[in-house]
Amino acid sequence: MRVALTGLLLTGLVTGVLCAVWGRVALVPGVSFGLVATLIQVIAWFALEPVLSGAPSRFLARWALGMGLRLAGVVLVAVAIVIDRTLFAPLPTAFGYLGVVIPLLFLELRSLR
Repeated sequence: MRVALTGLLLTGLVTGVLCAVWGRVALVPGVSFGLVATLIQVIAWFALEPVLSGAPSRFLARWALGMGLRLAGVVLVAVAIVIDRTLFAPLPTAFGYLGVVIPLLFLELRSLR
């Protein structure tokens, strides 16, 4: 739950900064890819959580699944830019995704300690 709330707050913050820099053109990419990053991180956390509480032998496989999901998010950014460059301008789209997924990844790393 904490990951989802943090992701939503980061999505709003990143979208606000993007809109301040690029204007209204950054609204859709900021919100949509901030939410994509939040969803990916929540799924990755739920995949990793059972391992943390009981079966450490599956840690690497679950961690790799989360990294694969994050990489799929990067591919989704590229696909969105190629399909509709006017709606998904390259820099706001990339910053919308990375500006949310990277802090959430650091939050996950801190909670693993």
